[in-house]
Amino acid sequence: MKLAVVGGGSTYTPELIDGFARLRDTLPITELVLVDPAADRLDLVGGLARRIFAKQDHDGTITTTTDLDAAVEGADAVLLQLRVGGQAARNQDETWPLECGCVGQETTGAGGLAKALRTVPVVLDIAERVRRANPDAWIIDFTNPVGIVTRALLNAGHKAVGLCNVAIGFQRKFAKLLDVAPAEIHLDHIGLNHLTWETGVRLGGPDGEDVLPRLLAEHGDTIAGDLHLPRLVMDRFGVVPSYYLRYYYAHDEVVEELRTKPSRAAEVAAMEKELLEMYGDPALDEKPALLGKRGGAFYSEAAVDLAASLLGGAGSPYQVVNTRNGGTLPFLPDDAVIETQAAVGPGGPVPLPVAPVDPLYAGLIANVTAYEDLALDAALRGGRERVFKALLAHPLVGQYAYAEQLTDRLVAHNREHLAWA
Repeated sequence: MKLAVVGGGSTYTPELIDGFARLRDTLPITELVLVDPAADRLDLVGGLARRIFAKQDHDGTITTTTDLDAAVEGADAVLLQLRVGGQAARNQDETWPLECGCVGQETTGAGGLAKALRTVPVVLDIAERVRRANPDAWIIDFTNPVGIVTRALLNAGHKAVGLCNVAIGFQRKFAKLLDVAPAEIHLDHIGLNHLTWETGVRLGGPDGEDVLPRLLAEHGDTIAGDLHLPRLVMDRFGVVPSYYLRYYYAHDEVVEELRTKPSRAAEVAAMEKELLEMYGDPALDEKPALLGKRGGAFYSEAAVDLAASLLGGAGSPYQVVNTRNGGTLPFLPDDAVIETQAAVGPGGPVPLPVAPVDPLYAGLIANVTAYEDLALDAALRGGRERVFKALLAHPLVGQYAYAEQLTDRLVAHNREHLAWA
């Protein structure tokens, strides 16, 4: 079994490698190729990756290359974890929206749109090259904004599934609070990527006992603290929102916070510099503890589980993925991409039925889906007017004057990545 990781020079990659090594019985990789245009980073990450495999007695081979076509040749699955423009572009995404009084964040709002505009064309080019190399290969997208990128891939006819670590993070957290194995936790997880709610927490599977009321009663303060949201939000509605909902439910408060501290991109850039220095140490043969602060917790477990199921292995029967709506949420178009529980196998994900969605959440889901439609159109066809319309449609912008100002800033900061600008 051959896997290729596009963006293999990322400081995330040792987390992924550690999962591949530990979970080799679930996903028996024989060949792993890390591909990245940044050869210097790739050498450091690749060296550590080989040492991790060796320490854990994994007999698969790990190679590194800057040649994408060579990397994906014959691959059974290709995992995308790229960041067009690097942390410098992310830093811009997180700062210039604040100048207009809007949230600065790399995956949602104006910053998320900028990332989509930079990313979609690059991902589609990569996907076409994967298809030429092996039309049966699965593409697993971890590249943000996952919902928009996955929809672009599916609309272009690729075998693609989107993956995010928010759901598995909740699964692990709830399992620990309830003192049960993570596999015992099944989430009723609804919404879009980075716009989701846990409306049920079931023991044993989709038909198991819903213990969410007990979780909220016994551990509500802990959960609320992790989300930086008042416990009242969860208690009033009986659900657990993802931490990304804070950008919507406490927008002005978040903007003021973000204005008074360094951007997350600046923090990550400093962390990445330190991590890369660590990766260059020939004595290091495990992922360092610092990597846990980088983000992407449990990413490797989610990726292994998904790849194993898609490739006919021993993955979990149900997983939270980004895939076609197909009538699952009847208030959305069938071709929308939602984040939901699905039965996953070699034929791809099939969303599980969900209970009717409360209008409180359905309205916001529909609004952001409309924005994503416009964002994808802008990413594919370009043009200032399309960017403006997408921004105006986003509930974190929503005002004509803001959309005008943000459009000017977005284009100015991303001109080198926009072929039409």
